[in-house]
Amino acid sequence: MITKLNYEFSAIPWQHPSPGGWCFVSLPKDVSEEIRAAFKFEEEGWGRLKTLAKLGNTEWKTAIWFDTKIGSYLLPLKAAIRKKENIELGKEIQVMVCL
Repeated sequence: MITKLNYEFSAIPWQHPSPGGWCFVSLPKDVSEEIRAAFKFEEEGWGRLKTLAKLGNTEWKTAIWFDTKIGSYLLPLKAAIRKKENIELGKEIQVMVCL
């Protein structure tokens, strides 16, 4: 993947309320608007956009999804990433996405 732009931001991890719901961070609305304006044409189904994410010392290939209800992209945080970086729900973290 060729990195075009990096976006670094603070976010608070949260869990979807469904049973066994995934954990996410919501990208800030201004960052989401900028990404959508620049990369919407690269989105796949359901607003999926491939990205490289970095959290602490951990970097991984993933995707962000645009949530039309909140007008922001969502970055899923797998359990292995949360465990490796000692991520707690509700506590602010620093995240970088590279597109």
